Amino acid sequence: MKIGPIDLGPRPLLLAPMEDVTDISFRRICREQGADMVYTEFVPSEGLVRDASKAIAKMYTLPEEAPVGIQIYGHILENMVDAAKMADRAAELVGGHGADLIDINFGCPVTKIATRGAGSGMMRYPDRMVAITKAVVEAVPDKPVTVKTRLGWDDNSKIIVDLAERLQDVGIQAITIHGRTRCQLYRGQADWTLIGEVKNNPRMHIPVLGNGDITDGPSAVQAFERYGVDGIMIGRATFGRPWIFREIKYYMEHGEPMPELSVAEKVALARRHLQLSLDSKGEPRGIYEMRRHLSSYFKGLPDFKETRMRMVTTLDRAELFSILDEIEARW
Repeated sequence: MKIGPIDLGPRPLLLAPMEDVTDISFRRICREQGADMVYTEFVPSEGLVRDASKAIAKMYTLPEEAPVGIQIYGHILENMVDAAKMADRAAELVGGHGADLIDINFGCPVTKIATRGAGSGMMRYPDRMVAITKAVVEAVPDKPVTVKTRLGWDDNSKIIVDLAERLQDVGIQAITIHGRTRCQLYRGQADWTLIGEVKNNPRMHIPVLGNGDITDGPSAVQAFERYGVDGIMIGRATFGRPWIFREIKYYMEHGEPMPELSVAEKVALARRHLQLSLDSKGEPRGIYEMRRHLSSYFKGLPDFKETRMRMVTTLDRAELFSILDEIEARW
């Protein structure tokens, strides 16, 4: 599968952009664990236009992450154009590697974003969505532009089949579709039938990627074989389990589950993840933002509740590394 000049190979697995999750440390870990492409956290176009330091910092990427996409969101066309131009110049503005592509977030269902008309809120305004996309594509002619979106606003407005074609026609080079509406948030099962319908539309010629409820090898294989998608994007199933990319690739190659990682292997990975987080964010932020992952790294260990509570409440790096040593020795 190719997105513009970016060749991701057959049946690629991509890490979904997620706020407060896909920071630089997690992106690096996921690339090491088999993700074929990663994305930054959501970068607000209004924050970039206001020269907000936090928004600008989110565009920092490293060469070892490549290929990496910078994802922007917003509802004001002019701001989105300016944000796309800044993302295109990310290496110049913040250093590092920059962006291999620019992704537009038309999929985030969070209320504070969607009710302003940004993220999946744009599903209520398809003409505006298409106009913004066209303007962004034209603003960065040398960079592939992609879109991540949902099936529609609600069950009565599942517009994705027609919308995907319109977005393709204004120049995007791939589309990722989450198999839920905005009103579903993350409830219920993802509906892949419409994703398959988009992929099998004879007028579509860009890659179509699916997202939603991919949690293991069998669900990934079904997505590829039943619905014909070109690639899969994985989000929440990566929390504390960045090796899911290795697991799925192993299953696709061998037709059976990958052997479970040992506790020692998980501890080694957690240590590296923690150190990368500390290197990029310092203390205490680097520890605080690891809690989401550390609480899940060792899910399923017996009699682990007390140790988990210590692990996700301390802000002392020495104590945290000591707890990891204890986990390896005890379990």
